[in-house]
Amino acid sequence: MHASLRRLIVKVLCGLLLLASTASLAQDQPPLRIGIIGTGAMGSALARLWVEAGHEVMMSSRHPEQLQPLADELGERARIGTPAQAADYGDVILLTVPYGATPQVGRDHGTLMAGKVVLDAGNPRPERDGPMAEQAHSLGSGLASQRFLPGTRLVKAFNAISAYRLRSEAHRDGDRLAIPLASDDEQALEVAAQLVKDAGFDPVIVGPLASAKRFDFQTGISARSLTAPQLREALGL
Repeated sequence: MHASLRRLIVKVLCGLLLLASTASLAQDQPPLRIGIIGTGAMGSALARLWVEAGHEVMMSSRHPEQLQPLADELGERARIGTPAQAADYGDVILLTVPYGATPQVGRDHGTLMAGKVVLDAGNPRPERDGPMAEQAHSLGSGLASQRFLPGTRLVKAFNAISAYRLRSEAHRDGDRLAIPLASDDEQALEVAAQLVKDAGFDPVIVGPLASAKRFDFQTGISARSLTAPQLREALGL
């Protein structure tokens, strides 16, 4: 065997060993407990993706019994509860309620969510949410949500993608769709970015909470279904 061929074989074997080691390390990461407040189409889609990634979820709504068939389908890593139970259960909280309900969530469950990473997927829409949405639109939903959810480690996430694309584009071949993120908490951003990857998408950190205004609903970013390089180009990152 020629020395050059032998070196090539050694390099390939080393690469395979490195990949196996990396996969083993990833599998050794402990699963997160994720409480989902407002389990509609988007919350259900993310619950499925995160359970498939090995995390544990509690799905909640005002009528949690309606979620039991989905929990049964997802298996032992999925359970149902009330919004208060989900807020208490989760290491991370996903908030997927209509934006007009965000202030009430903060009033009702703020103590349970204090100090936790909260992923806010809500979009203020005046035609649905009324005058409070106009104010949030003007300020930017990231800063507005922080006022409603004080004491949380807030990350604006998953508000620039539809539930349909969460279901149909997760883990797709080639360049994955991008999920823009914004937060004032670097560690919370790391958690959010990993959950984006676990769901089968590419995280793009846009900046602090104030920068969430750049990918709010009215900007049109959500309608464009951009990959990470395309999103960075569109936002000038």
